Amino acid sequence: MTVPDLLAPPVVHDDRSAPPASRRRRVVGLSVRSAFAAAAGAATSLAFEPTAWVWVAPLGVAGFVLAVRGVSPRAAWLPGLAFGLGYELLLLGWMRAVGPDAWLALAGLEALFFGVLGWATAVLTRARLWPVWVALAWVTAEVWRGQWPFSGMPWGRLAFATVDTPMAQALPWVGANGVSLLLALIGTGLAWLLTGGWRRPVLAASAAGLAVAAVWLPGLATPSLPGDGTATVAAVQGNVPGDGSDILLDHRQVTRNHVDATLELAEDVAAGRRPAPDFVVWPENSTAVDPFRDAEINRELDEAAAAIGVPVLVGVIADAPRPGDVLNQGIVWDPLSGPGDRYTKKHPVPFGEYIPWRDKVFKSNFGQLALVQRDMLSGTRTDPLTIADVPIADSICFDVAYDDGIRVQLENGARLLVVQTSNATFIHTHQIAQQFAITRLRAIETQHSVVVAATNGVTGVIDAQGRVVDSAEPRTQAVLVDTVDLVSGVTPGVRFGPWVGRGAVAATLLALMLVLARPRRSQDPQAPQARLGGAAPQAPLVSGATQPFGQQAPPPGGAG
Repeated sequence: MTVPDLLAPPVVHDDRSAPPASRRRRVVGLSVRSAFAAAAGAATSLAFEPTAWVWVAPLGVAGFVLAVRGVSPRAAWLPGLAFGLGYELLLLGWMRAVGPDAWLALAGLEALFFGVLGWATAVLTRARLWPVWVALAWVTAEVWRGQWPFSGMPWGRLAFATVDTPMAQALPWVGANGVSLLLALIGTGLAWLLTGGWRRPVLAASAAGLAVAAVWLPGLATPSLPGDGTATVAAVQGNVPGDGSDILLDHRQVTRNHVDATLELAEDVAAGRRPAPDFVVWPENSTAVDPFRDAEINRELDEAAAAIGVPVLVGVIADAPRPGDVLNQGIVWDPLSGPGDRYTKKHPVPFGEYIPWRDKVFKSNFGQLALVQRDMLSGTRTDPLTIADVPIADSICFDVAYDDGIRVQLENGARLLVVQTSNATFIHTHQIAQQFAITRLRAIETQHSVVVAATNGVTGVIDAQGRVVDSAEPRTQAVLVDTVDLVSGVTPGVRFGPWVGRGAVAATLLALMLVLARPRRSQDPQAPQARLGGAAPQAPLVSGATQPFGQQAPPPGGAG
């Protein structure tokens, strides 16, 4: 396998009639491709925090295509899987804070989706306009792994790497799915250029011009949403005892820290040192026991709300109506009437906050699973919470990475986004930076301000352009008080972004069916190669891997 082999037109061989030496060469070639794919996946992970080299993302997509192109669909899953492992093992490295078993299991599961994507890419690169179909397939894989299994894991969507880049300006127009599609198209277009598209300079220049326009034009105008006044909001970061990574080590002190910080804020407000907030936001897990069953915690929450004199949105772990289950909730704690309206976390973490199929499959917990004694139930709320007459869209921790919960609350009238999070387990990792970047992108996508309250980091206030207007240092006790704009309505990206994903899924499935249903014909080395709008010469879909070492490929001619 040589670099020219990766750039040559796809040729698929039938190993059934090949001599053993030829088969061995192809196995070696497939191994080289898989190693290249793993390196490309590892490089793609650098697009995200803490490096945030976003332009690596399309290069990684191009590397993925080059590693898979020319491989039999029956073998293409292997370089696809290798890419996924290189990508996910580095991207999700923060899961080692939970345990190496959890890290390897999650990264391995997510990598499987890239194995399937490798198969689909090997099929679709034989179709006309294959750069478009492969980019749509990439988005399809993101949609799929973001929703399944167990509500999915959307971490690592290409769009989540675009904060502080011109591409983020497209979010309010096309949503996260649309921005992922744009990045994937740039990557597949680059692969097309490297495999012969450069021989068609007019077409290549036109494609490059379209890419530049797609990146820069959305920044010239932003969807206009009607303003609805302002609100002054306090976000409390109480801090976590010890090294900050174990919120249950002294969970009562965590609650007391948030009470003390709120009491100090009340003193500052009374003395005129700080403006009076309309309401206060505490983070997820600001109390780890049910305040309806624990009198001491209940009194402390009453004390804090009464002192500040405005409602406090408290992060609570509450007992569920069904014995043995729990709810992760944000509860509006009024200074006069006490607990009231509440939001329940929509996407609890499987195997972290609940055990799927506990009664049938995982009857005997082992490793880190033994720590999950009770199952957290999913919330179903679709209406925004109302705090001090302000309708807010609440998200608890990983909820912010999912499209559905935020979208439905905005469609039902939310004027402000609030994120309650406890990243204490990951406080010494890059997870907190990755999640905060996603939160900033949500502000841009929705064109709403966001208030983030974390137990010990990152707490911050973000405006509708994704700019951080205030933040607290991690692992400190701090209170932010800021005035934020309230807006009504939803952007095109919020309203139609899900349809971009659904359209990508439908188009990918249709393209796969059409290509697989086409009559197969043998490769003719003398046949003219495909241009961007033409299909590559076909070969049987059999278990050949790659071109042998040093084989002279037909001259490259384009997107086939």
